[in-house]
Order: sequence, then C-alpha cells, then structure tokens
Amino acid sequence: MSSIKLILRENKIDKAGEAPLYLRVIKDRKTKFISLSLKLKPNEWDEDKQKVKKNHKTSTRLNAYISQKVADAKGEIADLERRNKSTSARRIKEAIKGKPLINFFEYSYDRCEKLKDTVTLSTYRSYKNNIEKFERFIGHRELMFDDITATTLKDYAAYCSSKLGNNNTTINYAFRILNLMFREAKKEDLISNELVPFTKFKVKKNKTTKRYLNDEQLEAFMNLEVPQKHKAQVIKDMFIFSVFSGGLRFGDVIEMQWKNYDKKNHRITKTIRKTKRQHSIRIGQKAVDILGKYTTENQKQNDVIFPFASVDEQYFKDKAHRSLITNRAISLSNMYLSKMGEDLELPFNLSFHISRHTFATRALNNGMRIEHVSKLMDHTDIGITQVYAKIISSELDNAVDKYIN
Repeated sequence: MSSIKLILRENKIDKAGEAPLYLRVIKDRKTKFISLSLKLKPNEWDEDKQKVKKNHKTSTRLNAYISQKVADAKGEIADLERRNKSTSARRIKEAIKGKPLINFFEYSYDRCEKLKDTVTLSTYRSYKNNIEKFERFIGHRELMFDDITATTLKDYAAYCSSKLGNNNTTINYAFRILNLMFREAKKEDLISNELVPFTKFKVKKNKTTKRYLNDEQLEAFMNLEVPQKHKAQVIKDMFIFSVFSGGLRFGDVIEMQWKNYDKKNHRITKTIRKTKRQHSIRIGQKAVDILGKYTTENQKQNDVIFPFASVDEQYFKDKAHRSLITNRAISLSNMYLSKMGEDLELPFNLSFHISRHTFATRALNNGMRIEHVSKLMDHTDIGITQVYAKIISSELDNAVDKYIN
C-alpha cells in the first residue's frame, strides 16, 4: 500500500520566508517528494487540515489546485498498483508529477522580450500592447494559464467590444496574441496540451474585402497629374512600381538601393523586411521605366532609389529608428494617396498596400498560375494567395449574373 500527504518543508525556507510545498509519497517504506512548485509562509499553511489558510490572498484557487493534484496522484497510484503491485515509489513519482502553475503574464512579458529580436519592432510592440490590454481586463497579474478558460475569453471579447469599441477583427487579433503565448508555453513543455480554451470559444470573423485597382482605375491613376513639389509624384511612382514589380511592400520599396537592381536583367534582389528571406524578381517594363526616372550620373550602389524617406545608415542599423522612419513615411504616403483616390473618385480609400492587391488580381486575371503569384509576392503559404483567387472567382460570378441572366 502507498500513502500520500502534503508536506510544507520548513527546513527549506528561503530569504522571503517561504517554504516549498510537496506531495510526500511513501511506498514500501521508501519516500519520494514531488514538488508542487508552490511556496508558502509557515503561517499560511494548515498542517492538520492540509489546506492553505485564508490569510493567503489566493487561498481558494490554490486549495482547488492542491486538491486536484492530490486526487490525480491518488488516481495514478491506484492505476499503477492495479496494473503492477510491485510499483516503486520512484515510478509513482514519475507517473504523478504534474506541471507547475505558470503565471500567464510573467511568462508572456518575458516571451515578448525573447521574441523582440526575431520580429519587427511594430510586431513586438503589438504583442506587448495586447498583453497589457488583457492585463487591464483581468485587473491584476496573479493569473495562471490554468485560469484562462473559454468563459474568460468570452468575457474578454465582450469587454473589448462594449468597453473598448473593438471590432471583431481587432478582437480576433488580440486572441491570436494570447493563443501565441499558449503555443509557445506548450512548445517549452510548461503547460499541458489539454489547455485549449481557444477551441471552445471563437469570435466570428468580419467579412473582409481586398481592395484593388481594376484596369480602368489603374490606367486613370497612372495618367493622374499630381503636384511635382513635395513628394506626391514620388509616392505615385512607388505605387506604380510596386504594381509592376510583384507587389513589393512599402517598407521594401522605400529602402530599396541601386545595388538591389540588376539593370541588365531587369531584376530586383533584396532581403524582404517582413519575411527576412532573400527575394529575387524580374520586374515589368513600366517598373523599369520608373527606375529610369530616378537614375542619375553620380548615383552610388548604396544610394536609395526613391527619395521619399530619410533612409540613412542609422535606418539600417537601428531597429527603433527604422520603425519610426517607416511609420512616418507610411502616414505621409497614405495622405498623398488618399487625396489621389479622392481626385479619381474611387469608392474606397487608397493606400499603398492596395498596390500589392492590384498586382495579385491583375496577375491572376491575366492567367498567371497561382503558385507563381504566391512566389512573386513572397507569401509563406499559398493559402494566403488563394484569397485573391476567390476575388477573381467572385468577379466572374458577378459577370455571369449581370450579363447571362
């Protein structure tokens, strides 16, 4: 027979005056201690009742956790002894040793710092901001992974919607960050794979529409006269360049240098900022013509092609500085493009990212294979590119409804 008891090992009190709590298993007069990864002050533990006293601020939750651990341990012992009467104390310890309670916020903030050098600065800030938003909802940091249930998520979604005015897209993104922390903790084997609150509650996704310029709108945009002063003409050229060079993203276009351009083969080769992969693409004639506008006799290989933002040596070395310059440039570019969109009377707000959508829909409409479009756009998954294929399919359906009824 085996016996099990909770023991506060006061002989191991730390500098904070706390002692570790263990499950003591005795089998065949051999003793094994199993850590519960909990520490308590001696005056917070009731030895006779085998419970945390009410003077501990989270006594109810800890007692529920401890009771579950004891019940699980007794169940494991019963199963082991039923299968093998000679089971040792060591084997029992291995079978019932569970994972410790992990504080969600302590882990998440620490994980954000570890991810800081592997993601963009804006992504890092987004991670932290969303963790902080969740903390404000909870109201404190004493939250364990085990405490986050489907009900917690449901209440958080309601809070984001009613109190913060977030739409479903924003709420789903907040959930993605929380779910990321769960996945990272599981990878490190810190929490159980059974913790899956995100499969039990989901926020309905808003139906999104990819905006793009059709042939007529693109032609009108290219023919639109814009002021030569300031940088309106530069951003217009950058937009057109992106449309005819695989839908290159804004951040990659503003930092593009002449060394990235192979004039002989009309090819752009550079490391994509978002994916950190080297990308090589042959550009169209209209993109080539635009580069010709910015060619000068004294240009150097390290010179930036488009004089739109203050891209200097610090930009390439300092992540925070690059983020600041990029964000300012995005705001300025969208201001110019929004005005151009108004002049063209477009039914949507024109932004630089629409150049990327425009490239994809044009390429598919002109018969390019979807895997080639995916490769040119440097998508990590062809499933991302399939969104554009659905747009084309929807357009065809609308054409049939309109003309063949």
